[in-house]
Amino acid sequence: MLSEGCEQCAKGGKLVLFVYGYCDQRDCFYCPLGENRKNVTDVYANERKVETERDVVDEARRMDALGASVTGGEPQEALDRTCRYLSLLKEEFGEDFHTHLYTGITGGRENMRRLSEAGLDEIRFHPPLDLWGDLHGTEWEDILYVAREEGLTPAFEIPGIRAETEFLDFLDEGAADFCNINEFEMSQGNFRRMQDAGFERKEDHMSAVEGSHEVLEVMGDHPKVYFCTSVFKDAAQHRNRLKRMARTVRRPFDEITDDGTLVYGKAWVSPTRLAELGVSDEFYAEKTDHVELAWWLLEEMVDEGDLAEGEIVEQYPTADGTVVERTPLSAPRPA
Repeated sequence: MLSEGCEQCAKGGKLVLFVYGYCDQRDCFYCPLGENRKNVTDVYANERKVETERDVVDEARRMDALGASVTGGEPQEALDRTCRYLSLLKEEFGEDFHTHLYTGITGGRENMRRLSEAGLDEIRFHPPLDLWGDLHGTEWEDILYVAREEGLTPAFEIPGIRAETEFLDFLDEGAADFCNINEFEMSQGNFRRMQDAGFERKEDHMSAVEGSHEVLEVMGDHPKVYFCTSVFKDAAQHRNRLKRMARTVRRPFDEITDDGTLVYGKAWVSPTRLAELGVSDEFYAEKTDHVELAWWLLEEMVDEGDLAEGEIVEQYPTADGTVVERTPLSAPRPA
């Protein structure tokens, strides 16, 4: 059974709020952060670089967010900032706006209290790999109970590096509510370090590491353990988030694809010419040096020779509007 935070992720409903790129656990060979996120103080809401607090709210509205996941780096190392954004989101969207946070440090009671008061609902701990199996009787056990006492839902979120039954013990003891295991992945940020540590990418896969599923042989039958595959993250979480954005930002003439991208036509023609061709103004938008319009209308007008050229554009519905593909159109030559 998925946690509330995971259910919202599966729907593509979680705003990803990156609050701080530094982390005191600097020797994690599997850290996936790329150069643009690692050891920076910048804040990102999804793909949008945050310049003002309003950017965070606008990005949440852009995707019709159900909640937010707070990540880094280490969010607890920028606690004032983290708490401010949590409070901002709760003030803007209400108490039902579910928030969870990933952390690689315990933090202590004062941090748990401040996070809870700011509006955090769920905290997911990632203990250092070299402590797995020896967490009982340490601050990592204590913080689970402290977090709960301060009103947070405590859980574990770990990469699928190896199986460790101690996490199951914490679940059975009621100390943690669930344990998410993320399929072990290689990224541009960790590829060389991962290879140096002896890990290899799974054959015919872009990022998953060979052998990560083996943790399920030991931990997979527990009802409070969830294994999140890299395919699911891409095919469900990311795609559904794009679809939510696309439905919010689409214009009447934009087409939403199955991947959550937007498709429209682009032509270097005046609105006057479109009016002469009988195109209603609901089917196009005027830009500085071109118009954007329904792609099928553009294709039809070019095919019939009413317009000499144009292009069909496919782009992400994200704030940066990254273009995925451009398909040129040109009128057929006379026979």
